[in-house]
Amino acid sequence: MTVDGTPLTTETAFGYKIPENIKGKKVVLINHSDTLGGAAVVTFRLMQALRNEGIDARMVVFTKTSQEDNVDVIYTRFIRTMAFCLERLRILPATGFNYDNLYKVSTGDFALNVHHHPWVKDADIVCLNWVNQGLMGLKGIKRLHEMGKKIVWTLHDMWSMTGICHHSYECDHYIKECGHCPFLANGGKANDLSHRYWKKKKRLYTEVPITFVTVSKWLENKCRQSSLLGEKNIVTINNPFPIDKFYTKPKRELYSMTTPEKQNIILLGAARLDDPIKGLDIAIDALNHIFDNNPDIASKTAVYLFGHLKHPEVLDRLRFSHRWLGLVSDFKLIRYLCSISKVVLSTSLYETLGGTLVEGQAGGAIPVTFGIDGRADVVEHLKNGYIARYKDHLDIAKGIIWALDAKIPREELHRSVGERFGASVIARRYINLFSGIIGE
Repeated sequence: MTVDGTPLTTETAFGYKIPENIKGKKVVLINHSDTLGGAAVVTFRLMQALRNEGIDARMVVFTKTSQEDNVDVIYTRFIRTMAFCLERLRILPATGFNYDNLYKVSTGDFALNVHHHPWVKDADIVCLNWVNQGLMGLKGIKRLHEMGKKIVWTLHDMWSMTGICHHSYECDHYIKECGHCPFLANGGKANDLSHRYWKKKKRLYTEVPITFVTVSKWLENKCRQSSLLGEKNIVTINNPFPIDKFYTKPKRELYSMTTPEKQNIILLGAARLDDPIKGLDIAIDALNHIFDNNPDIASKTAVYLFGHLKHPEVLDRLRFSHRWLGLVSDFKLIRYLCSISKVVLSTSLYETLGGTLVEGQAGGAIPVTFGIDGRADVVEHLKNGYIARYKDHLDIAKGIIWALDAKIPREELHRSVGERFGASVIARRYINLFSGIIGE
């Protein structure tokens, strides 16, 4: 087991010692929600992991759904709703009233900001996470600096390095400077909304020292390519996962949740399965290819899917035996599904890391996916999984067949992700980072 690449001795592995300059310091993590969405879940886990290591860590959010005492919201629901709606109304005309692009961009206009919150006032370190849609704006970040706060910004998408978009997709304007934004009406203009906010971020980053944390090496490389963050202080620390709570042999008392109906289970999950970015059609095409050409595999294999479907009929063309479990929020069921699965599949077009692949491996499932992004931090081709050619459903099918036949010990998969993504390992990397920022 390692922390920041340094092997842990027996003493530190079982009794990590907080650096002296961090003892008594207060950390506040800022995120839009505490449990809704991938960034929320991993930020909430990080807060818990930091507290388990003895750090006074709390969380301030825009939307709170948990009962956790160490999480608090800003302002009233009415004020938060107004802030959210005003920003969207500001953006809508710029997109040409294209609702498909309405949530692909953010400006931070009308954001409430968090500097008035008493936990933030008392904090030594403020760790920003996913802060859009009414929570934080650029002026609010500058205000934190003026209050003397050390600022860490953990990036869960590309918004910090672009003018306004959360994911640039094929657009590379952020490498030089944003403008002519493809998410704006008629492809934008030279001095469009994206360019104006690119300039505002350029000014902010010149005036305010921020340590940027990316959740994958791929995202770090994107930052280093960008005109906004290329010269800034950037470090990669993966998201934390409760690996020790997963198990590789299914617990029989949980069989009633969903009894395996076939010898092999392929697991595919997302918050919203038919979000175009999740590439569900590619997965279906790959599975149908196996079904049509490998009847021996199809006869003993089933596909389990979980996540919201806006249009459940999209699964009608999946010829494999399958079960759609809907949106799954029960952690017990997720752990169980991972423990009964042979393969965990992700055909997303874009992932900053790939949490379902980490959790799948924690339960002993072999990942099959693309590797052009953060998923390359999770999967090593033909060693602990299969990385297929991008958008190639035939290669995904080949990877699934390989994984179904692979003899990788489930416990080995569990151990491997524990060493890389375990909550305590990640928390200690953050603590060491905080220690370096605080200084003597």
